[in-house]
Amino acid sequence: MAADLQELFPWLAAVLGLAVGSFLNVVVHRLPRMLQTQWKAQCAELEGQSAPQTASYNLWTPASHCPACNRPLRAVHNIPVVSYLVLRGRCAFCGSPISARYPTLELATALLFGWVAAHFGWSAAGAGALILTAFLLALALIDADTTLLPDDLTLPLIWMGLLINLRPTYAPLPEAVIGAVAGYLCLWSVYWVFKLVTGKEGMGYGDFKLLAALGAWLGWKMLLPIILMSSLVGALVGIALIVLARRGREIPIPFGPYLAAAGFLILLYGDRVAPLIGLKS
Repeated sequence: MAADLQELFPWLAAVLGLAVGSFLNVVVHRLPRMLQTQWKAQCAELEGQSAPQTASYNLWTPASHCPACNRPLRAVHNIPVVSYLVLRGRCAFCGSPISARYPTLELATALLFGWVAAHFGWSAAGAGALILTAFLLALALIDADTTLLPDDLTLPLIWMGLLINLRPTYAPLPEAVIGAVAGYLCLWSVYWVFKLVTGKEGMGYGDFKLLAALGAWLGWKMLLPIILMSSLVGALVGIALIVLARRGREIPIPFGPYLAAAGFLILLYGDRVAPLIGLKS
């Protein structure tokens, strides 16, 4: 029975990934807007004004609907990937195009969940890795869209990393605690050195918290590989955007997606990468 479960786990995880990917579409779209509403209300309160009245808007309300005609979607329209293919990428009511990003994220989540499950197998490490993967996907996309890494995701991720390592899962607890502290302070120091030298802000506080979360999950020994990998890829992409796409140097490039990608790869293959740079996994 256990052997059968191990063989089925990657397939079950991939199916779960389709559903999780559908929910991540909601999180990526709505969470930044929810935060903007909260910030406006807080600003109004600080100025002694009444908060603007807005309709209830969160991850659950209003129900999923077409942004063009505002018709609520039926349950059959929310079947991951399948509904998009059946509807040929258009709203069932008004025929407006549906972004291909929705099924793409659902498929990507399914593939990553299957990959993670095949790597870790049916275990606490496998379950935790699926949770971390979902958070990293959401954070990467939100940062790419808005240059935000919300505390609503990064802070819980730090605490979850420490909790899952109470019984060493990815790293011993002392290494996880040091990883959380060192992850934050590392980029915090870079931020202030850059600001003192140039007078500009090179990155946001969300980057500090995301690296702290990765340190809490994977331990301090994995921080250097994550930083090296994310910095190298980020630099190459940034140069390509400036040279090939003629992107202005003054336009900020989100660092979160590169941290998230590097964290995911180190989650899976950190034990192979660490010895290459002189660290024992």
